[in-house]
Amino acid sequence: MGEKKWYVLRTAGGKEKKAKEYLEKEILRGNLQNQVEQVLVPVEKKYVVKNGKRTAVEKLLFPGYVLIEAELSAELEYVIRNLVPGMSGFLTEKTDKAGERRAVPIRDDEARRILGQQDETAVSAVETEFDYKVGDSVKITDGPFTGFDGTVDEIVEDRSKIKVIVMIFGRKTLLELNFNQVTKE
Repeated sequence: MGEKKWYVLRTAGGKEKKAKEYLEKEILRGNLQNQVEQVLVPVEKKYVVKNGKRTAVEKLLFPGYVLIEAELSAELEYVIRNLVPGMSGFLTEKTDKAGERRAVPIRDDEARRILGQQDETAVSAVETEFDYKVGDSVKITDGPFTGFDGTVDEIVEDRSKIKVIVMIFGRKTLLELNFNQVTKE
């Protein structure tokens, strides 16, 4: 058995996860599990706040590509090139003197960087995206001030907070709320 290396596979845009599933099924069908360490679609997880609801969203780090750590044999290469729908071959290919295309693995430092980026997004605090800006009119939907209308005064992204000015008993009051406690009006 030789050493397993990382290869980048080209896929149809938006079909990365489906191509990964098909590839894993073909590897099982061809009994090639001993040649493949892992198949990976690098993603990062983000939270998006829209209309006061916070939802998790996965964003592809490299759209149109799937990574595979494998000891590449002629049989595995044939499966990747010909039997997996939505997969169009390897990212780096060289043509030898006989005119045959052959896959070239990515450098180890490049593979570590990509995997480190994947691990970093999995471990780090998940980033929140929001659709508020200073001056927007908002309605408070959660907490002791539910039902109050206000205006966005400040956005504190690193703490996922929003500062809203509301009228309480005829006076302007500054409230600090979470993104998911307000909705845009």
